[in-house]
Amino acid sequence: MARNIQSLERAAAMLRLLAGGERRLGLTEVAAALGLAKGTAHGILRTLQHEGFVEQDPASGRYQLGAELLRLGNSYLDVHELRARALVWTDDLARSSGESVYLGVLHQQGVLIVHHVFRPDDSRQVLEVGAMQPLHSTALGKVLSAYDPVAHTEAADHEREAFTSHTLTSAQDFEAVLDLTRARGWAGDVEETWEGVASIAAPIHDRRRMPVGAVGITGAVERVCPGGELKPELVAAVRDCARAVSRDLGAGRF
Repeated sequence: MARNIQSLERAAAMLRLLAGGERRLGLTEVAAALGLAKGTAHGILRTLQHEGFVEQDPASGRYQLGAELLRLGNSYLDVHELRARALVWTDDLARSSGESVYLGVLHQQGVLIVHHVFRPDDSRQVLEVGAMQPLHSTALGKVLSAYDPVAHTEAADHEREAFTSHTLTSAQDFEAVLDLTRARGWAGDVEETWEGVASIAAPIHDRRRMPVGAVGITGAVERVCPGGELKPELVAAVRDCARAVSRDLGAGRF
């Protein structure tokens, strides 16, 4: 029988220990609880911290689970339960808005489209499930970057390509957009990714109030953003859809 890798067993035990308590733990406490030398425990914690699985409070030096581990823990939900819970609500959103509806989750350095409802008309359309969209310019991406710390890091640490003359590429402008997104609870994209196309998106949360995805509509600028302003009724419809999916996931009222 193959032997288990001791360092991985210790790392797993450390994650379970941090997950089992309601407070942050110091190095001495972690080492004592697992019967490890402080040097060994510190080395494992540093590695887990580097990978984003553990975070260290700068003031106290104590450790807690990191955002990357929480995101991985939600991965099954993201691609299965999230889509299943959103099916009815995204269909309703497409009917009420008259536009295409997209459901997206963070994947690597972009937004992975996991569900796509066609615009309810007779026009020829292409299913975009499995397609990737950028984080910094799309409405879906801005929402994820505003609410998911892992998405924010991915968007902030990578070059923000200018797809059109409207794309915001500077770090200062990008952070200002994320602040606005968090303040109003939704994001917009008016010809920042594709000429002639505008989008609106809002965040979806689970029962722990963790961001697990975003839902949005996309359509021609003249329909979604007439006169240079995103239509308030479309913004309201997208936010209502996001809240409905979040409630079905156990998030309660937002």
